[in-house]
Amino acid sequence: MAERAALVTGATRGMGRAIALRLAHAGHRVVATGRDEDLLAELAAEGGVEPLPGDIATPDGCERVVEDARRRAGPITILVNNAGRGGHHDLPIWEQDRTGWDATMAVNLDAPFELTRLIAPDIVAAGWGRVVMISSTAGALGAPSMSPYCASKHGVIGLMRSVAQDLAPHGGTCNAILPGWVRTEMAERDAEREAAERGMGVEEVWAERAADNPAGRIVTAEEIADVTAYLCSDASAAVNGEAITVSLGAPW
Repeated sequence: MAERAALVTGATRGMGRAIALRLAHAGHRVVATGRDEDLLAELAAEGGVEPLPGDIATPDGCERVVEDARRRAGPITILVNNAGRGGHHDLPIWEQDRTGWDATMAVNLDAPFELTRLIAPDIVAAGWGRVVMISSTAGALGAPSMSPYCASKHGVIGLMRSVAQDLAPHGGTCNAILPGWVRTEMAERDAEREAAERGMGVEEVWAERAADNPAGRIVTAEEIADVTAYLCSDASAAVNGEAITVSLGAPW
């Protein structure tokens, strides 16, 4: 892989952290952004990435992140929209308020739109680029008491499919990854909610999820990072506009 500047959002934990490390290992100049400065500093020390504290929940925040990333690494031709607000915040539709809806959309759908449109000129100018949206199996299926999360993850797939068409004439691609259950901090909060509702332990919830999977285990963050790295490589040039489920064969 040629060295290129990559921006990874939500890089302090879980999949984003694994993705940032994987892209840095491939030789890219990785700018890793998130809200926790201490965790970003730890990531930088471990993986040689450029830490960039920032909040992408507003258009102005997205613009600041892109401007700072360019100053540190140059034109951004790889973007991984990984940051997300989890479904554990959501409620049944008759209880769901607009505040929660707006908070989820701001991070899960509006931010990918803003960041993608802001870095797209770099891809057009370079004649090469890769955008990866981290959606979810909830972007293809519905789940109870998760209307903001499901709607946002469905929406990011539609965004991806349109962006793929815009970037294709300029040597760029845009694809989405739909992870199944991955034991991240966000998924842990979901498991805690399920455990409380069902009167069981969190480890029992995870054991059930693993047992329900045809492979008998849970997808790892590193496996998501490997697929992301492929989609960010020259080898994936013909893969564009695809929603790729990474779930070990499970539909969720």
